Amino acid sequence: MARLPPFRIEQWMDEYQPTAKHDLGETCSASLSIDGLLALSENKDATASDILNSAAIQDYGEIRGTTALRNNLSRLYSTKVGTPLAPDNILITPGAIAANHLVFYALIKDGDHVICHWPTYQQLVTVPESLGAVVDKWHSKPHDNWLPDFEELKAMVKDNTKLIVLNNPQNPTGAVLPKSLLVKIIDFAESKGIILLSDEVYRPLFHGISPMDKDFPPSILSMGYNNTIATGSLSKAYALAGIRTGWIASRNKDVIEKCQLTRDYTTISVSKLDQAVASFALSPDTIHALLSRNIQLAKTNLELLDRFIVKHDEFCSYVKPVAGTTAFVKFERDGKPIDAVALCKAVHEKAGVLLLPGDLGFGDEFKGYVRFGYVNQTAIVKDGLEELRKFMRKEFDDLPVCE
Repeated sequence: MARLPPFRIEQWMDEYQPTAKHDLGETCSASLSIDGLLALSENKDATASDILNSAAIQDYGEIRGTTALRNNLSRLYSTKVGTPLAPDNILITPGAIAANHLVFYALIKDGDHVICHWPTYQQLVTVPESLGAVVDKWHSKPHDNWLPDFEELKAMVKDNTKLIVLNNPQNPTGAVLPKSLLVKIIDFAESKGIILLSDEVYRPLFHGISPMDKDFPPSILSMGYNNTIATGSLSKAYALAGIRTGWIASRNKDVIEKCQLTRDYTTISVSKLDQAVASFALSPDTIHALLSRNIQLAKTNLELLDRFIVKHDEFCSYVKPVAGTTAFVKFERDGKPIDAVALCKAVHEKAGVLLLPGDLGFGDEFKGYVRFGYVNQTAIVKDGLEELRKFMRKEFDDLPVCE
């Protein structure tokens, strides 16, 4: 296993987030306290002590995840599908980042070929590379609403292609792979015996596409192919990043067993307290109000961002997100992309606004792009955009451009 390169996004956030006054870089829905979670729940008799069961012994607990939490996840993945997903086909992990790492470590070996939907979270490329795989990027097209070309995917597959990695909804663009495209991907992968991993950490935060839409994207586990894996967590769509609870779910029980064998060398189990909060959040009494709160935040705040971009359309452009918490905005001047690293450093120093430079986070092909996180508290987003507006008026013309 090769040494992993620096994780550029996480290093940027670690350096600049603590001192930001206006956080437009946060990719989680505005985080909740346990009291806030209780206030949303229909179970008005529940207390924090009930959730945490303060009398319970804090041992390792159920190694693969608590029965209550896996039952709740099973219910979510089994809605409107012909074959329910058994709780035993779910493995609880410390966040989706650990889930993805375990999948790669359990399945990928030196010499394998992996195809990764791009742009996406750096981990989904660098971890399989570190394990000796050759990773090719399946590029989304900004001129086509960030859709990738299915014919390009077919041409990329080799005899040793082991895994196709999807990110749906997509970080950083907020785009989705529509159902019609997913059907093609599933049929093709099945014909080749290729495993599909879908990082669904931003699911089900859909705010610009309706479940009634014919192209509304179902979970990868709902599409009839056994060799599919979904990873997720409570961080993004469920506003509970601090409890560090994620999961691996698969129709293929052998995949879960391989991941569990690998997991024995890492975390052993996940905190019982964290899982108790997660289980309460995903319970029928709570989940609907929780998602409604976060979807409404996304809709309200995205309109604020959209108005900002329209007002500055001589410098800014984007494909309006339909899901998730992030938008990928391109800044230009005189037809040339702005130096996004310089922009993000200057706006942090002079306006206290946190943003992420797209080329730093996702590669040189995204010069001029900046990732916004817009599902923080509305007041934070509103104030941050106002400070950014002032910065644009006074400082933008002095920023360097990329040649």
